[in-house]
Amino acid sequence: MMDIKENISLAKHTTFKIGGPAKYFCIARNKEDLIKAVKKAKELKMTFFILGKGSNVLASDKGYNGLVIKIENCKLKIENCNIHAEAGVKLEDIVKLSDKKSLTGMEWAAGIPGTVGGAVYGNTQAFDVKMSDIIKSVEIFDTKTLKIKNLLKKKCQFLAKKSIFKKNKNLIILSAILNLKKGNRKEIKKEIEERLNYRKKNHPWRFPSAGSVFVNKTGGPPSAHLIEKCGLKGTKVGGAKVSEKHAGFIVNTGKAKA
Repeated sequence: MMDIKENISLAKHTTFKIGGPAKYFCIARNKEDLIKAVKKAKELKMTFFILGKGSNVLASDKGYNGLVIKIENCKLKIENCNIHAEAGVKLEDIVKLSDKKSLTGMEWAAGIPGTVGGAVYGNTQAFDVKMSDIIKSVEIFDTKTLKIKNLLKKKCQFLAKKSIFKKNKNLIILSAILNLKKGNRKEIKKEIEERLNYRKKNHPWRFPSAGSVFVNKTGGPPSAHLIEKCGLKGTKVGGAKVSEKHAGFIVNTGKAKA
């Protein structure tokens, strides 16, 4: 049974470490809990917000005057080269599992602190690879019709860091099927290690952030390069700063506000 709590700090549930209290807060550990919480909020005419690991969220210092539903549905299984992952599964867990099973296609995500739900929602990308490149289908719950549906990849309207889920907030991601390929485990391990080392060397892990937040234009220079050329590296407003290590990151130096 879900435990609904009151006045829970959102700063503790986002990677920016910023945010006031949620009036109500609950954790959905399976899709049944998630659907039940949404239906209850609608019944009470209460606003609600679906939260994953909070790695792409900037919560207001004023908090949230409604119900925040944190998803932790984490079932994960493999069928041939398909990975069936619920929305709350961490990307790092899929990277580890695909490595163990010698499946290639997820190496790019090594070191990304997000979940499957968030990665599908925002079509997470890194090293010229997008989440949509490996998605076969997405299971969703439609809060308008209160029905569960399965959308094939072409119905998800993926673009750079965009999807149908960003446009239609009534579509809540429950799970996804990822289609990988058989690979050489030695090569997979090597690429994972390279991605992790790159992030450790080039990303500002000492400070809370939401990762690299800007969209790169296809065929053009990286957005971080353009920001650096404008002389904005190290620019600070209050406790928020454009990272001196990687200009694509805005970091919380300790007392950033929202």
